[in-house]
Amino acid sequence: MPVLHLILLAIIQGITEFLPISSSAHLILLPNLTNLEDQGQLIDVAVHLGTLVAVMTYFWRDVLRVLTGLIELSRRKTNTADAQLALCLIVATIPAVLFGLGLKLTGVDLAMRDNVALIGWAMLGFGLLLWWADRTPDRQKPAADWTLRQAVVLGLWQALALIPGTSRSGITITGARLMGYQRRDAARFSMLMSVPVILAAGGLSSLDLIGTVETSALGDAAIAAGCAAVAAFIALGLMMRLLKSVSFTPYVIYRVILGAGLILWAYL
Repeated sequence: MPVLHLILLAIIQGITEFLPISSSAHLILLPNLTNLEDQGQLIDVAVHLGTLVAVMTYFWRDVLRVLTGLIELSRRKTNTADAQLALCLIVATIPAVLFGLGLKLTGVDLAMRDNVALIGWAMLGFGLLLWWADRTPDRQKPAADWTLRQAVVLGLWQALALIPGTSRSGITITGARLMGYQRRDAARFSMLMSVPVILAAGGLSSLDLIGTVETSALGDAAIAAGCAAVAAFIALGLMMRLLKSVSFTPYVIYRVILGAGLILWAYL
């Protein structure tokens, strides 16, 4: 695959993975709306792993807390803040994993993948839902106050992201905002929830690649992963800084315009 094509894919994935505008939709639409070849599953996995490196690097303190919490859970210590955080992340991941397996086993995931109209409606509908949720007044809930019940609820919100065009970060931020969390805390929860989901999705996809990947393709995957990591780290940093003073409305406007355009393109 040409290097410029790899870089383009990596930049798209890196920028859109953590912004609430659906990275999967953009990666699906790229070959559908252009003459570029489909990037294939290996590159999909590579760019997602690149964004995983970015989020773990940006939130390294929280990731360290989660790792500490996992060790404490293995020792049956559940009354610490780190163990509670790790447990909440595990619980929040279960719905997406179960729904994802169900869609994969039934073939529904492939049926949804190339449905441009579905992507358009998801872009539009869930974008407007994000705008409505973002108008919810902050309840000044501390970020540390994350219960197992809230983890289950956010996990169910996250499962909706399996619909192309929904945006995993967008839908989890929507759920957290409706719970009353401030914008930066909602975004932080969303980013931390992405780590186990990307690991699970990457591991599942990698099983399909065993024995089918040519050695020459690994170089392309490495380039894509590296570029995606850089782009994601920059995009994530800018978004977290802007959330100190800017709402999610600019992302909603983009989603509404793109979603409406895709709907018109699908039906005309």
